[in-house]
Amino acid sequence: MSELLNYERERWSAGYEHIAGVDEVGRGCLFGDVVAAAVIMPQELIIEGVNDSKKLTDKKREQLYAQIMEQALAVGVGHVNAAMIDEINIRQAARLAMKIALQQLTVAPDYILVDAETVDMPIPQQSIIKGDANSHSIAAASIIAKVTRDRLCAGEWEEQYPGYGIAGHKGYATKLHRERILELGVTPLHRRSFLGNLLLEQPTLF
Repeated sequence: MSELLNYERERWSAGYEHIAGVDEVGRGCLFGDVVAAAVIMPQELIIEGVNDSKKLTDKKREQLYAQIMEQALAVGVGHVNAAMIDEINIRQAARLAMKIALQQLTVAPDYILVDAETVDMPIPQQSIIKGDANSHSIAAASIIAKVTRDRLCAGEWEEQYPGYGIAGHKGYATKLHRERILELGVTPLHRRSFLGNLLLEQPTLF
């Protein structure tokens, strides 16, 4: 577990105190916001089980979410909606969500560790490939972002658009989701820029 702090320890030893790990979730979805989180953990604190959120069960993610929220020095969350994703493209939207998450932190970070991205902020930062599997701070951020978005899928978004199965597939391009879009139409929360080929197929189905 302690190797998950290698990147953080390098920065702490260089004199940086508040290191924010940043990650996003929902980049590949057809529906809903892209959600990012930024997390600053106390130095040398490791929460047992924190890892890339994709490798954890829903139950484990929920448990770790509670622990991270309780023990982190600061947590920030950023959302960018489908309309903005269509306007500026998903990569820029993911980066914007990360920036918003960092701006929500109640403790100012003096260094940023980002999962395979850069954030448009004048703060020293390092982009780490597979950061959510190699940095405790980024892994913690991935869990916060994932749980935040999954709760929206199972709650508010499922209630708004009950016919699409959002609670189950979380907005990804499953067979069921694609069929429901063709059957029920596109909602305001769908990313139209992601639906081009699917919508082109529509006339041949009727």
